[in-house]
Amino acid sequence: MVWIYYRSATLLRPLPARGDMTDVEAELRKQFLDAFGDADYPVNNQMDLVPALPNGPATKFEAGDVSLTAMEMAAKLGSEQEFPYESAEELVDDIIDGLKAKGLI
Repeated sequence: MVWIYYRSATLLRPLPARGDMTDVEAELRKQFLDAFGDADYPVNNQMDLVPALPNGPATKFEAGDVSLTAMEMAAKLGSEQEFPYESAEELVDDIIDGLKAKGLI
């Protein structure tokens, strides 16, 4: 297990060992953090995230055989999300967990 400091020096979270995270998951996680990192946290709903996205709801995330727009993710993962989110890392963890739960990655 690898420990990493995120943007806040007080927030430590274990990351899976390199072999535990697929290349697709790692690439999507990076894209999600890049896209949602500049949102004004805490975010209380999906609409709070739209201004941070470079192409709004049409922003596309692609890795391997997976391709989803932000709008598609909102529709498919709405039931998996637990707003509010205090950080991009917390949001992205739930997105990844939701994609796995729905069998999308």
